[in-house]
Amino acid sequence: MKKIIIAYLFIFTMVASCTDDLTSLNVDTKSATKVPAETLFSNAQKNLTDLMVSTNVNDNIFRLLAQHWTETTYIDESNYDLATRNIPQNAWHQLYRDVLVDLKEARTIIAADESFTDDALKANQLAIVDITEVYAWSVLVNTFGDIPYTQALNFENVLPAYDDAAAIYDDLIARLDADLGAMNTASASFGSADFIYGGDVASWMMLANSLKLRLGMTLADVNPGKAKTVVEQAAPGVFTSMDQSAVFTYLDAPPNTNPLWVDLVQSGRNDFVIANTLVDAMKSLNDPRIPAYFTVDANGVYTGGIYGSSNNYQTYSTVDETLKVETFPAVLIDYVEVEFFLAEALERGMNVGGTAAEHYNNAITASMNFWSSLDGTEPITDAQIAAYLANPAVAYATAAGNYKQKIGTQKWIAMYNRGYEAWTEWRRLDYPKLVAPVEAVSAIPVRYPYPVSEQNLNKSSFDAAAAKLSDGNTVTSKLFWDVE
Repeated sequence: MKKIIIAYLFIFTMVASCTDDLTSLNVDTKSATKVPAETLFSNAQKNLTDLMVSTNVNDNIFRLLAQHWTETTYIDESNYDLATRNIPQNAWHQLYRDVLVDLKEARTIIAADESFTDDALKANQLAIVDITEVYAWSVLVNTFGDIPYTQALNFENVLPAYDDAAAIYDDLIARLDADLGAMNTASASFGSADFIYGGDVASWMMLANSLKLRLGMTLADVNPGKAKTVVEQAAPGVFTSMDQSAVFTYLDAPPNTNPLWVDLVQSGRNDFVIANTLVDAMKSLNDPRIPAYFTVDANGVYTGGIYGSSNNYQTYSTVDETLKVETFPAVLIDYVEVEFFLAEALERGMNVGGTAAEHYNNAITASMNFWSSLDGTEPITDAQIAAYLANPAVAYATAAGNYKQKIGTQKWIAMYNRGYEAWTEWRRLDYPKLVAPVEAVSAIPVRYPYPVSEQNLNKSSFDAAAAKLSDGNTVTSKLFWDVE
């Protein structure tokens, strides 16, 4: 026993003599205390893309809101129950906490870094971070309306005020202008840390202009003068081909696979079938994208599950195997939507070149070529594309309705698997005419309600924002740009 006590005293003496500051023992030597800006930027890119492409009903139900997909056994979300799973709060927290905080910290680190020997490189990095921020902010404001913006992301202010959504839009556009003016294509940016363009600055400038075009067109009904100015400024610099689109590249092994694979394959769940809304619309037009979008049903034909009802997974058309690949590309903004925007811009009297019919046809053709390139088993031929464009129900000169109906219907079809944009464009253009299911808890949502956490923790700011909404903090209160 005496020897054991002596041994312990010896060990204690050695430890005490080796350090004068015992608090250093609390330092975790295996965890990073400083994170490079590049890592924060990469992480924000992935978190943003994951949220936009996920089909997890806790986070992203936009494919359901657009009535592209519907559910099988659990049908709450198809009937617009957003509260049970706290979906708005999940999306809100992921965008603020997992995307915008990382981007803000990356910007802070880059701005303070005095080791840069290339000022243009530093400026490019700051601009690209900001463009990504603008994208994330636009998703938030287009989902909720007024949101914390100028006072957000400040840990010393836990009760940020909500900014006016229209004012946020003005600032986002101004930020893109500043970013475009700051970038230099002769210099590099993030290199391999950029999972979208590999650091190519010219591509980021096209993305910024295409995003600016999107923001400008979103203002078209509420502020046509501002929209015209913004769109005409952006149009010369937007995407001019599909291969310029902003596409996030996933890997073939977890945890870096496309969330679609995680939700539809790895999970082993069969939660979704294609909605009859989309299947019936595409069948009526003899759309050649059908085999690339979804499978045949139990009888070897294409049928959609009744939107908002319980549906047997084995009975109806489901998601095509093309979308279930680990590396399926995640599109954030592409040439297809740019061409649809340009077609609409011309109808609204904006000077962007070409004709509405040309841009409309370009958009449809690009969509078909994109899906054809993914579906090697049944590629879409040029003859099929020509036949589709000549179909009197599709051809721009003869398709039913005004330009909003023509463009809105075809854009809704083309935005398949991009539920957020399909839902947003449906809200903006009001086509196609979607109908809520009989047992829905509300009309089709045109916004997300503010999170419960905001109601509980930031009540005064929440109350002020909710008071401005036409129907209060509900899914039926239209956003400022949704005026028709």
